[in-house]
Amino acid sequence: MNDSASSIDKSKGFTGSDFSVSEQSRHLAIEIFDELRQLSPSEIGVSRETYGPSETAAFELIEKHATDAGLEVQWDSAKNMRIRLPGEAGDIPSVATGSHMDSVPEGGNYDGAAGVIAGLIILIDAKNQVKRIRPMDLYALRGEESAWFGGPCYFGSRAMFGQLTENDFTSPHRDGEKTLADCMRASGADVDLLKTGARLIDPKSMHHWFELHIEQGPILIARNKPVGIVTGIRGNHRHRHVTCTGEAAHSGAVPRWLRHDAVMAMCDLMVRIDEHWRVLLEWGEDLVVTAGIVETNPKEHAVSRVPGEVSFALEYRSQDIKTLKSFEALIQSECEDVGKRRGVEFDLGIPSLTPPAVMDPEVIQILRDACDAHGATYEVMASGAGHDSSVFANMGIPSGMVFVRNDKGSHNPHEAMEFEDFFVATNVIGSAMLAAANDQTENT
Repeated sequence: MNDSASSIDKSKGFTGSDFSVSEQSRHLAIEIFDELRQLSPSEIGVSRETYGPSETAAFELIEKHATDAGLEVQWDSAKNMRIRLPGEAGDIPSVATGSHMDSVPEGGNYDGAAGVIAGLIILIDAKNQVKRIRPMDLYALRGEESAWFGGPCYFGSRAMFGQLTENDFTSPHRDGEKTLADCMRASGADVDLLKTGARLIDPKSMHHWFELHIEQGPILIARNKPVGIVTGIRGNHRHRHVTCTGEAAHSGAVPRWLRHDAVMAMCDLMVRIDEHWRVLLEWGEDLVVTAGIVETNPKEHAVSRVPGEVSFALEYRSQDIKTLKSFEALIQSECEDVGKRRGVEFDLGIPSLTPPAVMDPEVIQILRDACDAHGATYEVMASGAGHDSSVFANMGIPSGMVFVRNDKGSHNPHEAMEFEDFFVATNVIGSAMLAAANDQTENT
């Protein structure tokens, strides 16, 4: 692990340069956002498909603007993209920023892309800043979203560290016709290499990691603050396809005590889970629970039929890995009890697991100092949504995140980030990166 997390000397106060986005870069950022929207239209919002043509087109747009600005561009074997100022030393651990370029189907234009565009204009404007000890990198990452392949996520960032599994590669696309491996190959990724678990980057080569992202909830809007500083990222357990199997029957001919009603059993389970969730929150536990994608076989639909099978998705998130594990055991216990009482059987399937992550305290302080330097009011907060930063943090890289105030939430076409808020957050990230880029602490 890097020991820089606890050793940056701030005894002389904030050490970052007075970074400020230039007027030219402001115009460029707005132009790129507009171009991205036009590249990835959907019936509503935008759709940049994980390892699909629209995501690749977005990457190529960023590459064009980077090369036009005289920056160096390199693609790795997972088709992530690294952008660097020309001539910077490659053997010194770098200060990096970045985010993802894909979106959910019919999502908004700012989720993920805002972090990449911020990093791009930071690098462009950093050319005119004071000399740096460390290189500054931007990473545009593939496939952060889970929506396209039914649960697994962070494909690009996990591929960098050799973390993709066979379950990832065989995950079916939402169209039911191809797998992640198929889509990766079509995008030019070296799937055979990635399947070996080879690392594409040494974690020790990265001194710090920063990510700018729109807030995906309502807190900053409610607090009337443009910027949030993230303390941690919830992990999640996802059961992508839970089935409850009972026995189909005539709705009028079978009394309650002889029924094996799959839908009623599912409802019973959900009520119990919701009550456990309520109690755990009262005890001070960090937990959110969501169920959805509820389906019965449409070929068997009839108002006069007791449903014999229902499927649904179940996910729960927490910043505490112990809470996730104990809640999983509790759900399994309730499935067994409801199954016995109702004469049905639950199959939770194999869960998709993403561990929680804690942002580095020293990096948090760097970001707070940068906010103060720019006169930016901010909220210190946890992230309920998942982000690539969790992968970097859990690899031992000192990591931090800045949220940008965003109305109307996220994962919908109505994202409403104000550009002035975006530039405030970009100034904060830029200043923090320059402070870290002049840190002389060695990685160990």
